[in-house]
Amino acid sequence: MSETHRCLAGKVAIVTGGGRGIGRAVAAAFAREGARVCVTARSRDELGATVDEIGASGGESMFVSCDIADRAAVEDMVARTVGAYGRLDILVNNAGGGGERAPVEQSDPDRWIRGVQVNLFGPYFACRAAIPPMKAGGGGKIINIGSGVGHAVRPGNTSYASSKAALWMFTRSLAMEVWKDGIEVNEVIPGPVDTRLAEPFFHGRQVPPGGAESERIKTPEECVPLILFLASHPPGGPTAQTFSLARRAI
Repeated sequence: MSETHRCLAGKVAIVTGGGRGIGRAVAAAFAREGARVCVTARSRDELGATVDEIGASGGESMFVSCDIADRAAVEDMVARTVGAYGRLDILVNNAGGGGERAPVEQSDPDRWIRGVQVNLFGPYFACRAAIPPMKAGGGGKIINIGSGVGHAVRPGNTSYASSKAALWMFTRSLAMEVWKDGIEVNEVIPGPVDTRLAEPFFHGRQVPPGGAESERIKTPEECVPLILFLASHPPGGPTAQTFSLARRAI
């Protein structure tokens, strides 16, 4: 495909949690569509493998090892991306996790707080650092990876559910702050996806994921088209919206 026909030609993107799963699939797809991509996560080995995969396909990428819950590290990661590529157009806040799944009474406070730091504070830090270079470039796209758990009550998962619910509202509120700057902010709910983090919850299950017969477990690559649609949509498209790949009511 020629450079001019690739939908992200000339764009620069950051994908958090880009070492595996949805983040790795998205980063590879963005690169195929012409974007220069910075992938970030804590594991240097996994990030290196993502960058090698992109390079083998002719794409351009870099990685910065970074704990998304560390504000200074996130700010440095964004600055290094802009320093290397000269701009920032797309941010995909994909890094997340649900470390503490015990009932509140039996929960480990440190693990509970860590879940909120990763799922909410991390995207906040990344958005805060990304907005100035996006404004300088005339606009951008922010895509926050949410969860159906943040839209529906379930017991025993309060850290993850609370932080994802807050991310949903953060998405909507931020969108209303930055739309005049040409920055569009949306949430994507992937539904059940076969990733390393999700494997303990799906492996050996005898009931459909999500408790709905219509639901199914997807591959990370099946999440790419929707995220790519939002990343490549012309200016003036949807903002403050939630888009779901789930096969049940959210």
